[in-house]
Amino acid sequence: MANGGSIPICPLISAGKDVNSVCAQENCAWYIQNLKTCAVYVMAHNALLDVKAKQGAKSAE
Repeated sequence: MANGGSIPICPLISAGKDVNSVCAQENCAWYIQNLKTCAVYVMAHNALLDVKAKQGAKSAE
């Protein structure tokens, strides 16, 4: 959720805009407090891992 360890940026509010919006963290419904990150980032990371696993399985065939 951070850009180089500085100010956290909200991926939902910032999408399609020229100016990034600051993350509301604990005040946001998408914020996972025990991970200290945004659920959108977690879903994107998991999707990337799935794609890489599928590509690896396909190339092994």
